[in-house]
Amino acid sequence: MKIVVIDQARMTSTRLPGKVMKEVIEKPLLEYQIERLRKLTEANQLVIATTTNDTDIPIVELCNRMGVEYYKGSEEDVLSRYYEAATKFEADIVVRVTSDCPLIDPAIVDRVIKYYKDEGNYDYVSNTLIRTYPRGMDTEVFSFKVLEEVYLNAQEISEREHVTPFIYKNPGHYKLGNVRNNEDKSEHRWTVDTTEDFELISMIIEQLYFSNPSFGLSDILELLHDNPQWKKINDSIEQKII
Repeated sequence: MKIVVIDQARMTSTRLPGKVMKEVIEKPLLEYQIERLRKLTEANQLVIATTTNDTDIPIVELCNRMGVEYYKGSEEDVLSRYYEAATKFEADIVVRVTSDCPLIDPAIVDRVIKYYKDEGNYDYVSNTLIRTYPRGMDTEVFSFKVLEEVYLNAQEISEREHVTPFIYKNPGHYKLGNVRNNEDKSEHRWTVDTTEDFELISMIIEQLYFSNPSFGLSDILELLHDNPQWKKINDSIEQKII
């Protein structure tokens, strides 16, 4: 069973254009995320799914520099981009992550993949159906067979743009599994969608990266516990809803 992590990335974000290539300590956020995803033990391959737009050439150049596989597909129909990337790289199981989560903890991604594998009877497993992890640790796992079925049947724009709504909006058809954290930490927001988000993420990286490039969930929580005012930086940001 080939497990492929497909990470969607583009430069034309509406709220914060170019966010995935914004630099902290002279490295783009996407590079930090790739470093972290390369530490996964439960996956076989990492693929960056970007678009055919010229604006995304910097993402392709980064992939080439880091020796990461990539696929260029539709900007708006992200579902087709995922399906085509999964087809090209012969995925049996797809792990969906997004490039606006540069602090994603590989141990959490591995945990979600392992849950999917060990349980063996779920069509879809994530840590987002009931949020207990900070936003920015989002991981979804499903089979290529399910992805193909969704690709062929999803019609709504939101279902094509966000890849997986067709699955979790049809719990009568798909068996859904959710991975919970041992404590509810869902009040934290470590994704990058606004300048406030970028400010917080930058501060976290600048504080932790030099001493421990592999810092994880517990390290970030400890840092924010010691600096409680930091959480207020992006507390007012409302997540875009599908």
